[in-house]
Amino acid sequence: MTSTTNGDDAPLTTAGWDQNVCQALIDELWALREHMLTTERAFSERLLAVSPPHQPSARNLVHYLALRQEDRRPLQEKLAWLGLSSLGHAESHVLANLDKVLGILHRLTGQTWSERSLEEPAGIHSSHRLLEQHTTALLGAPPPGRKVRIMVTLPSEAALDYGLVHQLVAAGMDIARINCAHDDAGRWSSMAAHVRRAAQSLGRPVRILMDLGGPKLRTGAIPPAPAVLKLQPTRDTFGRVTRKACLGLRAFGSTMPVAGASAHIAVSPDWLARLEAGDKLDLVDARDAHRRLTVLRRDGAGVLCECRQTTYFVPETLLERQRRRHRHGKHRSRLAELPSRPGSLLLRQGDLLHLTRSTFAGPVQEDKVTEEDAMLSISCTLPEVFTQVCIGERIFFDDGRIGGVIREVGSTALTIEIVQASRDGSRLAGDKGINLPDSQLDLPALTEKDIEDLSVVARHADLVGLSFVQRGSDIDALRSRLDALGAHEIGVILKIETRRAFENLPELLLSAMASRTAGVMIARGDLAVECGYERLAEVQEEILWATEAAHMPVIWATQVLETLAKTGQPSRAEITDAAMGERAECVMLNKGPYILDAMRVLDDILKRMQSHQAKKRSLLRALAAWTPLPQRLP
Repeated sequence: MTSTTNGDDAPLTTAGWDQNVCQALIDELWALREHMLTTERAFSERLLAVSPPHQPSARNLVHYLALRQEDRRPLQEKLAWLGLSSLGHAESHVLANLDKVLGILHRLTGQTWSERSLEEPAGIHSSHRLLEQHTTALLGAPPPGRKVRIMVTLPSEAALDYGLVHQLVAAGMDIARINCAHDDAGRWSSMAAHVRRAAQSLGRPVRILMDLGGPKLRTGAIPPAPAVLKLQPTRDTFGRVTRKACLGLRAFGSTMPVAGASAHIAVSPDWLARLEAGDKLDLVDARDAHRRLTVLRRDGAGVLCECRQTTYFVPETLLERQRRRHRHGKHRSRLAELPSRPGSLLLRQGDLLHLTRSTFAGPVQEDKVTEEDAMLSISCTLPEVFTQVCIGERIFFDDGRIGGVIREVGSTALTIEIVQASRDGSRLAGDKGINLPDSQLDLPALTEKDIEDLSVVARHADLVGLSFVQRGSDIDALRSRLDALGAHEIGVILKIETRRAFENLPELLLSAMASRTAGVMIARGDLAVECGYERLAEVQEEILWATEAAHMPVIWATQVLETLAKTGQPSRAEITDAAMGERAECVMLNKGPYILDAMRVLDDILKRMQSHQAKKRSLLRALAAWTPLPQRLP
């Protein structure tokens, strides 16, 4: 038999196919198919607990787990060499894709093939319909012109400012997120009422997600730093003053801003009333430096002063009025209402930190410990973890900015050696997250506060976010509480934010499928710390694969367009990251002063990307920039 070559690989027969190669592939694929069905039978009890609408999806997920149980890359290479599907885009319809390849190989080798679609839980078209149905049931119908929903975290001001909520809904917010880790039940109810009112006013369906706080492990409070106000003029390269510093003086208790002032302090109302333009105000600042302010003008809010030198004000500072035309014109006023700074600890590599059960925070001066060797101390919100950690395990603070290793485990404190901090030291404040990626923490997903908050959730929410979920029983406990409250229709969002949740993802997905509606939020901030930043891209990709196999909607969360929302200027990297959100069913934005700008940019990005990408599949739409081809090309 004569043969040809394919240009870079082994020769092909004149018929185009090597019978032995094809038959070997058929045998391998039949073995893989049987492995999938055997795995499905092993999961039979778990599958029985899944609600009927999710049965096909649960079976497909099990088939996908069987497919990924071993390294399939050699099989993919063989299939690709023959120009067949390599199963690389089979997540949503695993068995159907495998059967398609088997059918083609049977026909190419002259063997009979019987249609097996009745055995397949989902095909390429029905799998798309299942995902759309599950997504619409959970997140609502997509807005016109955009397939991916936009979720926005409501700031605390949304409880008092209906206009703000109205703007968010008008700008395209499809889901409003209320974070139950902050504010209180009264504010949550007010936020929800504003969302419902704005949605009705604008004729836009908007759903409400209420995120439970969960057993959040955070640093305790630190006493505020001393109140100090630094007033500093602007200088040029040579140190010459180009703009004097302007300070507003206003009466005790006043919050009205003085026009032109960059900072404000409060003084005695009687003393303030006597000040006139041109008055000189002398003081000795916190560094014992003599300084002078000049009164420029008065307005309805107070007095505007200017200063040519850097000045540090503290509550003990006295302002003394000097007026040349009055021999007895000296009057003094003490300052008040200086801006306080939140307390923090400065940690450097090599420092030892006490993580304590107590509420005390600050330097620890123990007996027989020199000042140089004194440890720093901060409390934590979940002291029960002390019995669940081991020496040598890693610990991270504040989204991974500061890292340490546990060196001692005591009944009242953990001793931590700081091994990761910036060169000049990193500041650790109160209410910052703590991650223990190496520790096997056994904490309930529902805290006592969460259980109390569920009564508010049941009245106002369409969706509930289960924070720090780790095992299937956590989901069962939540569903049981919701059922007891008569909130059977509330959708459940699994927040995947720990390494243990990621490792238990198949169990979590199957447990969630017992609910009528369920979805997954990829909380990439905590995941990056828990799994390592270098693994985040891999981890989020695997979560997307598993959820696509389960036909379960995904919320792409954490720091999406965060620089834009906070500063008004996006970074190039976050624009690319936002485009990745097209592979999810919803993208979450966090609050910020430029949130409306962030929403407009995200809306534009998602609309553009939806014609290029559908989940993992690239869409071959015409590229207008290159069509028609230049005439000079052959």
